[in-house]
Amino acid sequence: MNQPTPACERAATTLPLGSTVSGFTVTSKKTLAELDADAYVLHHRASGARLLYLACEDENKAFSIAFKTPPTDDTGVFHILEHSVLCGSAKFPVKEPFVDLIKSSMQTFLNAMTYPDKTVYPVASTNEQDLLNLMDVYMDAVLNPAIYTKRAIFEQEGWHYELDVPEGAPLAAGALRYNGVVFNEMKGALSDPMSVLDDAVNRALFPDTAYACESGGDPRAIPQLTYEQFLDTHARHYNLANSYIVLYGDMEVERELAFLDERYLGDGPRLRDEAERARALQAARDAEADATSGSHSTDGAATKGEPNPLVRQDPLVCDYERVEMATTPDNALVGMAYVIGDAADRKRLVAADVLIDALMGANEAPVKKAILAAGLGGNVVSYTSGDLLQPHTLIILQNAKPEVAREFRRVIEDECLRLVKEGIPRERLAAILANEEFDLRQRDYGYADGVALACDALGTWLYDDADEAATRGIEYGPIYEELNRELDGTYFEDLLRKLVLESEHRALVELVPVADDAAASREEEAELAAAKAAMDDADLQHIVEDVAALRERQEAEDVPEARATLPRLHVSDIGPARPEPQLVIDKQTPIPCLRHDLPTHQLAYALTYFDLSHLSFAELPYVTVLTRLMNQLATERMTAGELDSYVCANLGFLSFTTEVATQPNWKLAHPRLLVSAGALSEKMDALARIPREVWSETVFEDTERMRDVLTQTRIGMEQSFLMNGHSAALARAMSYGSPAAVLTQQLSGVDFYLFLRDLLDNFDDRKEGLCETLRELQARIFTSTGAVASFTGSDEDYRRYWNAAGDLGLSPRTAATKELYVPWPEDKREAFIIPSDVTYLARACDPRTLEIETDGTWSVASSALSYDYLWNEIRVKGGAYGCGFRSPSPRHASFYTYRDPAIDPSLARIEAAGDWLASFDPDADTFEGFIVSCVSGMDAPLKPYALTKRRNAEYFCKTPSGKRAERRQQMLESTPDALRALAADISRIAREAPACVFAGRDAIEASEVDWNVVELMGTDDDE
Repeated sequence: MNQPTPACERAATTLPLGSTVSGFTVTSKKTLAELDADAYVLHHRASGARLLYLACEDENKAFSIAFKTPPTDDTGVFHILEHSVLCGSAKFPVKEPFVDLIKSSMQTFLNAMTYPDKTVYPVASTNEQDLLNLMDVYMDAVLNPAIYTKRAIFEQEGWHYELDVPEGAPLAAGALRYNGVVFNEMKGALSDPMSVLDDAVNRALFPDTAYACESGGDPRAIPQLTYEQFLDTHARHYNLANSYIVLYGDMEVERELAFLDERYLGDGPRLRDEAERARALQAARDAEADATSGSHSTDGAATKGEPNPLVRQDPLVCDYERVEMATTPDNALVGMAYVIGDAADRKRLVAADVLIDALMGANEAPVKKAILAAGLGGNVVSYTSGDLLQPHTLIILQNAKPEVAREFRRVIEDECLRLVKEGIPRERLAAILANEEFDLRQRDYGYADGVALACDALGTWLYDDADEAATRGIEYGPIYEELNRELDGTYFEDLLRKLVLESEHRALVELVPVADDAAASREEEAELAAAKAAMDDADLQHIVEDVAALRERQEAEDVPEARATLPRLHVSDIGPARPEPQLVIDKQTPIPCLRHDLPTHQLAYALTYFDLSHLSFAELPYVTVLTRLMNQLATERMTAGELDSYVCANLGFLSFTTEVATQPNWKLAHPRLLVSAGALSEKMDALARIPREVWSETVFEDTERMRDVLTQTRIGMEQSFLMNGHSAALARAMSYGSPAAVLTQQLSGVDFYLFLRDLLDNFDDRKEGLCETLRELQARIFTSTGAVASFTGSDEDYRRYWNAAGDLGLSPRTAATKELYVPWPEDKREAFIIPSDVTYLARACDPRTLEIETDGTWSVASSALSYDYLWNEIRVKGGAYGCGFRSPSPRHASFYTYRDPAIDPSLARIEAAGDWLASFDPDADTFEGFIVSCVSGMDAPLKPYALTKRRNAEYFCKTPSGKRAERRQQMLESTPDALRALAADISRIAREAPACVFAGRDAIEASEVDWNVVELMGTDDDE
């Protein structure tokens, strides 16, 4: 059951080397053993399109098309194009085909991504016909988008003016402002100091290249982009000669190749589409000219322009660059970056990644340890940007103290010099390489494998048209074998010397927080005021009319003829539910063990759950502190550094976390501490031994190291509030009505964050008591009483694991039994101030007053509300980057918005959701699409570890056997009448459920809601 899957044999006989299939010539073939796949490179002679096919037995098939898109400015034109081309096309003239696919297909991945030098459009599905449908919509979208005939798409996704006029006032009294989805998205993205620092580093390292530009778009520059420039950029870059296509998985590939050739790549469709695009572009240019000067352009060569060049940066040294940002003092950053070399040198890139991980990947890693010991800041993180023409490593000091930038560089380079002279500890390098073997075998990318591999392949293919470059970025196995051999020499020391000590291409950048958070807004206000001053009443009226026309388009329903063009799947295409082996509870083991019989590629996962219900509520934050410190401190037999290398060399991962299970009676919840570990099959002894050693032998004495770890935890939580505020708002809003959510807040939410800040602010006074508390908790938690194990792996691994584990060193709890008392929830109406230019809003069902039992019908309603009503009202019209409605489990239902420009307009639109659902009257195909997407989402394949966690959660929540099947059947049996019957309950949630906001001060003060305002992240009261 656990043997690696052999490479797919089907393509080996159908795609002979040198053969031509549907206009594609097979120019290369090789086997990639680490992926159990055969890789074929094909070229389409008529169009110039390149194609990589990864043939394997993965049922989760994938397709992607990418274009080389290096920007020349900060307008974010390629990001706006990424959004815009998915807003209708020649063949599929609906407003939102992207959303239509989300709510009607069996997709397991559907998105598009803008990188600093490329734009990628990937999709995945377990159904081959569905994949063809997705390919059809995406290919027409990128090659024949409606942007050429519908300027409103550019205005909606990019930017446009809006005029807020008080009722009864003249137009001249109105306030001019910008709006647009990408404009608002990037306001949120550039509220993150890490993103701002990253941009500044790229400008310092690569000032003469595309990487100096903000590919997502700078809100200060986005309004400089004109419609004509937008169209011209598409015409020059979105052509097949500039494209990179990837197919992946178990498929009849001749069918896909014939489809691409006949529909899009062959001479007939390609030349016809290019001619249509040229005519549309010329018409748009003429209209632009008429609107500005009254003259007509005579340049009819609409598509003859060349794509933007992507050039290498000559080596340079930036000794110091300072950037300022309006943010809190805790967000001070310093970045030290070193260019590694060329993307084609994969061995050097992988080796540099391993090297930086060995030097920086843990608190006991030598360079990170030296930086922390120097007391320059609160945390150090590092990463390698490997998907660029010139990859680089960036080392970031977080929570930096003032004036430490040059000292930061000195500490890095002094420690690197010592390591070059004395040698890098081989146990650390060997441990990192061993850990990489686990990752290669696990192949858990967090989303569809074919999508991840397509993006990785572009890391070399984009910069080199040679066939071997198409697979160079995904061939890791031989490189790791070679690097293991290099451990015997001085390869890594030589690389460190060249990369850091002898670097001729590096940059030191400091991000300095400033108190004046109004500077940027004043600059924008002045720009808008100047623009308005140059307008007369006719211009202002034109803005009002344009916005009205845009709203009319956004509110208009797609006509039946347009909807009929979309490819559809039917319920009959879904097939039966994916079978899962029955969960077996083995009670012959020292503690009950949940046994999962799942294929794992010769890996095993061991999880141990420890009961926390005997602790007091006030002790729970200390449990989370305990989990953060486990695996970070010395044990009775090893130093922290030795432990880190030991764990990394023998386990794929080891983590300590907390979980809360809601019981069928929603008023009851059960918290647990979870120890999770994974290992190669040949390391069952380590899998059984190491977690036990850590949980039983960790020594709580090194208070300075404890301070470092907890400071890093605080910084990470603050980063999450800025970038994923909707998740924080959802969790907090749920705590206003759910005891389980109250527990979660105490363990990992805002309440824990406030506890942690207070603990760190008074650490010197509390550290001795903290150590004693943690030792006492350690003794009370890690017992056999209430403990449950879980194992996923082969029968042989299971036997060997328990033979090595024995009783896990656990004995029954001797402390007096207590019952955890959870404070009863209350609606706090909180608005948390964070340093951000966007808002995150959540409104969550209160099960105390809204006795709503959600089921499969609610899942279908969630999809309809999220991708029909809310998408159109809050994202398209309101300009928020994201929004949705969730009903994942009984009595849990909630609304949220993500990177939203304002609070009250979204609240008003949410409050109208029930009214919309009451009149919901979709045609049969549309409604069947909602059912297909919901059921296929439930059936989507999961990696073994993720499936293990889901099944365990169902066990601890006491989910009745067959409940998933019942919910699935309820989805299949849903009707429009059943959804409309939910309208009253949706209205109650939308209007009465407690709400929570994470937002900047200005947005909160502009809201008319009576919020209880909380300064969350140390913002200054006098701002």
